[in-house]
Amino acid sequence: MNIDNIPPGWYISSMKMKTSITISNELLLEIDSLLQGKGNRSNLIEKAVREYIDRQKRAVRDNSDIERINKACDDLNKEAIDVLKYQVLR
Repeated sequence: MNIDNIPPGWYISSMKMKTSITISNELLLEIDSLLQGKGNRSNLIEKAVREYIDRQKRAVRDNSDIERINKACDDLNKEAIDVLKYQVLR
């Protein structure tokens, strides 16, 4: 393996860091219930956090799209009305 061909940041982004978090006993019991001895807590929590972050990023992107559409809605509506009028005349 030639290290010159490794993308920048690959090693760092794939490394795991040991950390400590405090969560309620109730949540811990739910995690263990979901796992049923077939996985580990860290992987489940990492997946859940990653999905949460992805949802937050998607929400920001969607809100930005909605704002742009709302800003252009008057022009888009006028254009749609023109098209409909043209179709009626034909």
